[in-house]
Amino acid sequence: MSELVARTGRHQQRYENGYRLVSGCVPFRYKSSNDCGDSSSEKIVEVLMINSPSGPGLLFPKGGWENDETVEQAAVREAVEEAGVRGDIMDFLGYYEFRSKTHQDEFSPEGLCKAAMFALFVKEELELWPEQSTRNRRWLAVSEALESLRHAWMRDALECFCKWHEDKLVNGREE
Repeated sequence: MSELVARTGRHQQRYENGYRLVSGCVPFRYKSSNDCGDSSSEKIVEVLMINSPSGPGLLFPKGGWENDETVEQAAVREAVEEAGVRGDIMDFLGYYEFRSKTHQDEFSPEGLCKAAMFALFVKEELELWPEQSTRNRRWLAVSEALESLRHAWMRDALECFCKWHEDKLVNGREE
């Protein structure tokens, strides 16, 4: 198996109307409310968060959407690079606009970004991943995640994920 390497540079970066286009996900899994394997146990939703090398607070994996990939492929790639997880894109959660101080450039001098966020059902946690030396990952209950998120726009994405997940359960479309 070849070694996983994070993409670097921005020569493939997509832009639209002065916004750097970004793709990311809310990685999630189900955990039983009891550890006895009892079939009546309730499934608890946990989301995976990562630290930011540039400051306090936790984040969801996200990064630049590049010209040679779909927005979904970019979200899956970022989950592998930043959080070391693989899974299935379940649904689109929405677009979120934010300003990045670290990604100001000639195409987006104001650092404006537009992130497409997806729900990603995690099927595999990798032991080794490209950014493991600078990122730690943590599974959290949604309530803990809401308190730990560094950016307000990511809180909005998590709230959208919660609504999507609730609708999915009501409509009986659970995994």
